[in-house]
Amino acid sequence: MKSSSNYQNLTPAQFAEGLREPGAVLLDVRRPDEFAAGHLPGALNLDVTAPDFAQRVAALDKTQPTYVYCRSGARSANAAGQIGSAGFAHVRNLLGGVLDWPEPQVR
Repeated sequence: MKSSSNYQNLTPAQFAEGLREPGAVLLDVRRPDEFAAGHLPGALNLDVTAPDFAQRVAALDKTQPTYVYCRSGARSANAAGQIGSAGFAHVRNLLGGVLDWPEPQVR
């Protein structure tokens, strides 16, 4: 498991286990069209490339464990860094994104 200064990278198994934490917030940071094509159950869509990304993140509870993913893990690593820099205490990034996620996605 590789960690950054303000977020933690998790394998799909570790990510799935972490999502069971009480109050865990799951963020899909892909574009809305990608989200609509299929996403993890319970995910909120906050496009990391949208101009209002920082504003939408600021509306979330910084004390809750926050789990972030995208297609391959690159955009979510960027998003996790931004979220961690915004003062969120517990930020986790899904290594490999949904490409490596073993469970079915929902629409």
